Amino acid sequence: MKKLGLIGGTGPESTLVYYKEINRLANQAAGGKDFPEIAVESVNLFKALELVSEKRYDELEAYLLKAAQNLQDGGAQIIALTAGTMHIVYDRLKTKIKAPLISIPQAAAEYAANCGYKKLGLLGTIFTMENDFLTQAFTDRGIEVFVPEPNARTEINRIIGSELEYGIVKEDSRQKLAGEIKKLKDEKGIEGIILGCTELPLALNDQNTPVKCLDIMAIHIEKLVQLIV
Repeated sequence: MKKLGLIGGTGPESTLVYYKEINRLANQAAGGKDFPEIAVESVNLFKALELVSEKRYDELEAYLLKAAQNLQDGGAQIIALTAGTMHIVYDRLKTKIKAPLISIPQAAAEYAANCGYKKLGLLGTIFTMENDFLTQAFTDRGIEVFVPEPNARTEINRIIGSELEYGIVKEDSRQKLAGEIKKLKDEKGIEGIILGCTELPLALNDQNTPVKCLDIMAIHIEKLVQLIV
C-alpha cells in the first residue's frame, strides 16, 4: 500500500474518524491481512480558523504547506486535508508539493454527479457556505447548490465551532440543522444535502434528515482508500 499523509486537527474529532475508517476499509480491501501506513500532521484548529476568518490566506497557505511538506518528507505518497474549510487554499497548495493532494470537493462532486443529483443543499462553516471553493466543483458538473439564509448560516457556524468541533452533539442543535435542511427542500427542491464540514456527520445522517446526506468525509475516505490500496 502507498503511505498516506493526513493534515489533521481541523478538527480533532474528524481526524480520528479519518484514521479509524481508513485503517478499517484498507484492511478490509486487503482481505484482513494488511494495514496502511498513515502519518498525521495535526495543526492547530484555532490558529487555522483565525487565519481563515481574517482572510490571511497567504499565512494559511504557508501554515498548511509546512504540514504537507513534513508529511512528504516523511515518505507520504498521497496527502489529504481532513477539513472542507481548509480547501480555501487547496489550489495554492496542490502546485507546491510533489505528492498528489486529494481534494474533498472534487471527490464529493464526482460522487454527486455519478448519482445524478441536480439540486443540492450545503451546510458547513460560514466560510464554506459563503465562498465557492467547495461548490465550484459541483457547479462545474451542472449541479445547483443552495445554502441557508444569512442568520441561519451564522447559527450553523456556531453549532459547528462551539459544539461539534469538540464532539458535543446536542439534540436541539441537531433539530435546528435538520430544520434548515427541510427549508431548503421545501423552498429550493433540493434532492440531497452536502455535509460540507467533516464534523457534521457527528449529528446528521440519512435517518434524521429529510433528504439524502452526502457525507464529504466518508466520500473522501473512500477515495483515499482506493488510491492507497
